[in-house]
Amino acid sequence: MSKIFTPTNQIRLTNVAIVRMKKGGKRFEIACYKNKVVSWRNNVEKDIDEVLQTHTVFTNVSKGQVANKEDLKKAFNTEDQTEICKQILAKGELQISDKERSSQIENQLKDIATIVSDKCINTETKRPFTVSMIESGMKQIHFSVNVNKNSKQQALEVIPLLKTCLTIERAQMRLKIEVGGGGVKDVKKLVQCGNGGMEWRWTADDLSHRSWQVPRNRRVGPDRDPGSGTTGKI
Repeated sequence: MSKIFTPTNQIRLTNVAIVRMKKGGKRFEIACYKNKVVSWRNNVEKDIDEVLQTHTVFTNVSKGQVANKEDLKKAFNTEDQTEICKQILAKGELQISDKERSSQIENQLKDIATIVSDKCINTETKRPFTVSMIESGMKQIHFSVNVNKNSKQQALEVIPLLKTCLTIERAQMRLKIEVGGGGVKDVKKLVQCGNGGMEWRWTADDLSHRSWQVPRNRRVGPDRDPGSGTTGKI
Protein backbone atom coordinates (compact mmCIF):
# COMPACT_ATOMS: atom_id res chain seq x y z
CA MET A 1 0.00 0.00 0.00
CA SER A 2 1.34 3.41 -0.98
CA LYS A 3 1.79 6.07 1.67
CA ILE A 4 1.25 9.81 1.43
CA PHE A 5 4.36 11.70 2.50
CA THR A 6 3.75 15.04 4.23
CA PRO A 7 6.88 17.20 4.65
CA THR A 8 7.56 18.12 8.27
CA ASN A 9 7.90 21.79 7.35
CA GLN A 10 4.33 21.96 6.06
CA ILE A 11 1.19 22.62 8.12
CA ARG A 12 -2.19 22.69 6.40
CA LEU A 13 -4.77 25.15 7.73
CA THR A 14 -8.21 26.08 6.40
CA ASN A 15 -10.71 28.92 6.88
CA VAL A 16 -8.06 31.38 8.05
CA ALA A 17 -7.38 35.09 7.94
CA ILE A 18 -3.81 35.68 6.80
CA VAL A 19 -1.65 38.58 7.99
CA ARG A 20 1.45 39.18 5.87
CA MET A 21 4.65 41.14 6.43
CA LYS A 22 7.74 41.60 4.28
CA LYS A 23 10.91 42.04 6.33
CA GLY A 24 14.58 41.53 5.59
CA GLY A 25 13.76 40.68 1.98
CA LYS A 26 11.53 37.77 3.05
CA ARG A 27 7.78 37.29 3.24
CA PHE A 28 6.28 36.10 6.51
CA GLU A 29 2.68 35.15 7.22
CA ILE A 30 0.61 34.13 10.23
CA ALA A 31 -2.70 32.27 10.35
CA CYS A 32 -5.45 33.93 12.38
CA TYR A 33 -9.11 33.35 13.11
CA LYS A 34 -11.42 35.43 10.94
CA ASN A 35 -12.69 38.69 12.49
CA LYS A 36 -10.16 38.45 15.33
CA VAL A 37 -7.33 40.51 13.81
CA VAL A 38 -9.29 43.77 13.93
CA SER A 39 -10.51 42.98 17.46
CA TRP A 40 -6.89 42.52 18.55
CA ARG A 41 -5.79 45.76 16.91
CA ASN A 42 -8.65 47.64 18.55
CA ASN A 43 -7.69 46.18 21.96
CA VAL A 44 -11.04 44.42 22.19
CA GLU A 45 -9.49 40.96 22.16
CA LYS A 46 -6.66 40.53 24.69
CA ASP A 47 -6.00 36.78 24.45
CA ILE A 48 -3.48 36.00 21.70
CA ASP A 49 -4.68 32.37 21.62
CA GLU A 50 -8.11 33.61 20.52
CA VAL A 51 -6.47 35.37 17.56
CA LEU A 52 -3.82 32.93 16.31
CA GLN A 53 -4.74 29.55 14.87
CA THR A 54 -1.17 28.48 15.60
CA HIS A 55 1.89 30.19 17.10
CA THR A 56 3.81 29.39 13.93
CA VAL A 57 5.26 31.78 11.37
CA PHE A 58 4.89 30.77 7.72
CA THR A 59 6.31 31.88 4.40
CA ASN A 60 3.05 30.75 2.80
CA VAL A 61 0.03 29.87 4.93
CA SER A 62 -2.03 28.56 2.00
CA LYS A 63 0.68 26.03 1.09
CA GLY A 64 1.51 25.30 4.72
CA GLN A 65 5.14 26.33 4.30
CA VAL A 66 6.78 27.12 7.66
CA ALA A 67 9.38 29.90 7.92
CA ASN A 68 13.01 28.96 8.44
CA LYS A 69 14.29 29.69 11.96
CA GLU A 70 17.45 31.34 10.62
CA ASP A 71 15.38 33.70 8.46
CA LEU A 72 13.21 34.58 11.47
CA LYS A 73 16.26 35.28 13.64
CA LYS A 74 17.80 37.47 10.94
CA ALA A 75 14.61 39.45 10.25
CA PHE A 76 13.19 39.82 13.77
CA ASN A 77 16.30 39.34 15.94
CA THR A 78 14.48 36.63 17.92
CA GLU A 79 13.32 33.03 17.52
CA ASP A 80 10.32 33.51 19.83
CA GLN A 81 7.53 32.79 17.37
CA THR A 82 4.78 34.17 19.60
CA GLU A 83 6.62 37.49 19.83
CA ILE A 84 7.15 37.49 16.07
CA CYS A 85 3.45 36.74 15.55
CA LYS A 86 2.59 39.79 17.68
CA GLN A 87 4.86 41.99 15.57
CA ILE A 88 3.25 40.74 12.37
CA LEU A 89 -0.21 41.22 13.90
CA ALA A 90 0.61 44.82 14.76
CA LYS A 91 2.29 45.90 11.52
CA GLY A 92 1.39 43.32 8.89
CA GLU A 93 -1.18 43.58 6.14
CA LEU A 94 -4.41 41.64 6.59
CA GLN A 95 -5.19 39.61 3.46
CA ILE A 96 -8.93 39.69 2.77
CA SER A 97 -11.21 39.53 -0.26
CA ASP A 98 -12.60 42.68 -1.88
CA LYS A 99 -16.05 41.92 -0.46
CA GLU A 100 -14.69 41.39 3.05
CA ARG A 101 -12.54 44.52 2.80
CA SER A 102 -15.52 46.61 1.69
CA SER A 103 -17.61 45.34 4.62
CA GLN A 104 -14.74 45.89 7.06
CA ILE A 105 -14.17 49.45 5.85
CA GLU A 106 -17.87 50.24 6.21
CA ASN A 107 -17.99 48.83 9.76
CA GLN A 108 -14.78 50.58 10.78
CA LEU A 109 -16.00 53.87 9.33
CA LYS A 110 -19.03 53.63 11.63
CA ASP A 111 -16.80 52.73 14.61
CA ILE A 112 -14.60 55.77 13.98
CA ALA A 113 -17.63 58.04 13.58
CA THR A 114 -19.08 56.72 16.85
CA ILE A 115 -15.85 57.47 18.74
CA VAL A 116 -15.71 60.99 17.27
CA SER A 117 -19.37 61.56 18.22
CA ASP A 118 -18.61 60.46 21.79
CA LYS A 119 -15.59 62.75 22.14
CA CYS A 120 -16.73 65.91 20.33
CA ILE A 121 -19.39 68.62 20.29
CA ASN A 122 -20.75 71.20 17.87
CA THR A 123 -19.10 74.51 18.83
CA GLU A 124 -22.27 76.42 17.91
CA THR A 125 -24.86 74.33 19.75
CA LYS A 126 -22.58 72.81 22.42
CA ARG A 127 -24.26 69.49 21.70
CA PRO A 128 -22.90 66.25 20.22
CA PHE A 129 -23.02 65.48 16.53
CA THR A 130 -24.94 62.37 15.53
CA VAL A 131 -22.95 59.44 14.18
CA SER A 132 -24.54 59.88 10.75
CA MET A 133 -23.45 63.55 10.65
CA ILE A 134 -19.86 62.54 11.47
CA GLU A 135 -19.98 59.81 8.80
CA SER A 136 -21.25 62.35 6.27
CA GLY A 137 -18.43 64.74 7.19
CA MET A 138 -15.81 62.00 6.85
CA LYS A 139 -17.08 61.17 3.37
CA GLN A 140 -17.12 64.87 2.48
CA ILE A 141 -13.43 65.23 3.29
CA HIS A 142 -12.73 61.91 1.51
CA PHE A 143 -11.29 60.29 4.63
CA SER A 144 -9.82 56.87 3.81
CA VAL A 145 -10.18 54.19 6.48
CA ASN A 146 -7.00 52.20 7.11
CA VAL A 147 -8.00 48.66 8.08
CA ASN A 148 -4.52 48.09 9.51
CA LYS A 149 -4.90 50.88 12.12
CA ASN A 150 -7.24 50.81 15.10
CA SER A 151 -10.41 52.89 15.13
CA LYS A 152 -9.50 55.07 18.12
CA GLN A 153 -6.23 56.22 16.56
CA GLN A 154 -7.99 57.11 13.31
CA ALA A 155 -10.76 58.92 15.20
CA LEU A 156 -8.17 61.20 16.83
CA GLU A 157 -6.59 61.81 13.42
CA VAL A 158 -9.85 62.72 11.69
CA ILE A 159 -11.11 65.26 14.26
CA PRO A 160 -8.81 68.12 13.07
CA LEU A 161 -9.67 67.27 9.44
CA LEU A 162 -13.40 67.50 10.12
CA LYS A 163 -12.98 71.14 11.13
CA THR A 164 -12.90 72.01 7.42
CA CYS A 165 -16.56 71.05 7.06
CA LEU A 166 -18.00 70.92 10.59
CA THR A 167 -17.96 73.30 13.57
CA ILE A 168 -16.43 70.61 15.75
CA GLU A 169 -14.14 70.46 18.78
CA ARG A 170 -13.25 68.04 21.55
CA ALA A 171 -15.77 68.04 24.39
CA GLN A 172 -14.42 69.66 27.54
CA MET A 173 -15.33 69.29 31.18
CA ARG A 174 -15.08 72.10 33.71
CA LEU A 175 -13.27 71.13 36.88
CA LYS A 176 -13.10 73.03 40.14
CA ILE A 177 -10.80 72.03 42.98
CA GLU A 178 -10.96 73.77 46.34
CA VAL A 179 -7.97 73.35 48.61
CA GLY A 180 -7.71 74.11 52.28
CA GLY A 181 -4.54 74.44 54.34
CA GLY A 182 -1.10 74.00 52.83
CA GLY A 183 -1.96 71.54 50.09
CA VAL A 184 -2.05 74.04 47.21
CA LYS A 185 1.41 73.14 45.85
CA ASP A 186 0.71 69.41 45.83
CA VAL A 187 -2.64 69.87 44.11
CA LYS A 188 -1.06 72.12 41.46
CA LYS A 189 1.41 69.36 40.62
CA LEU A 190 -1.34 66.75 40.55
CA VAL A 191 -3.56 68.76 38.21
CA GLN A 192 -0.66 69.71 35.94
CA CYS A 193 0.04 65.99 35.44
CA GLY A 194 -3.40 65.59 33.84
CA ASN A 195 -4.05 65.31 30.13
CA GLY A 196 -3.72 68.37 27.89
CA GLY A 197 -6.16 70.93 26.57
CA MET A 198 -6.49 72.90 29.78
CA GLU A 199 -7.37 76.53 30.33
CA TRP A 200 -6.13 77.73 33.70
CA ARG A 201 -8.22 80.10 35.81
CA TRP A 202 -6.89 80.81 39.26
CA THR A 203 -8.77 82.90 41.82
CA ALA A 204 -7.04 85.75 43.62
CA ASP A 205 -6.58 83.82 46.87
CA ASP A 206 -4.90 80.94 45.00
CA LEU A 207 -6.93 78.45 46.99
CA SER A 208 -9.39 77.59 44.25
CA HIS A 209 -8.54 76.20 40.83
CA ARG A 210 -10.77 75.93 37.80
CA SER A 211 -9.75 74.40 34.50
CA TRP A 212 -11.14 73.17 31.24
CA GLN A 213 -9.95 69.68 30.53
CA VAL A 214 -10.48 67.28 27.68
CA PRO A 215 -11.77 64.10 29.35
CA ARG A 216 -10.41 60.71 28.28
CA ASN A 217 -13.84 59.17 27.94
CA ARG A 218 -16.89 61.31 28.40
CA ARG A 219 -20.00 61.86 26.33
CA VAL A 220 -21.72 65.23 26.50
CA GLY A 221 -25.44 64.57 26.30
CA PRO A 222 -28.48 66.85 26.12
CA ASP A 223 -28.83 66.71 29.89
CA ARG A 224 -25.22 67.74 30.51
CA ASP A 225 -23.75 71.07 29.42
CA PRO A 226 -20.01 70.86 28.67
CA GLY A 227 -19.52 73.92 30.84
CA SER A 228 -21.21 72.45 33.88
CA GLY A 229 -18.93 72.24 36.85
CA THR A 230 -17.48 69.25 38.59
CA THR A 231 -16.25 70.14 42.05
CA GLY A 232 -13.91 68.31 44.35
CA LYS A 233 -12.92 69.41 47.84
CA ILE A 234 -9.69 68.43 49.55
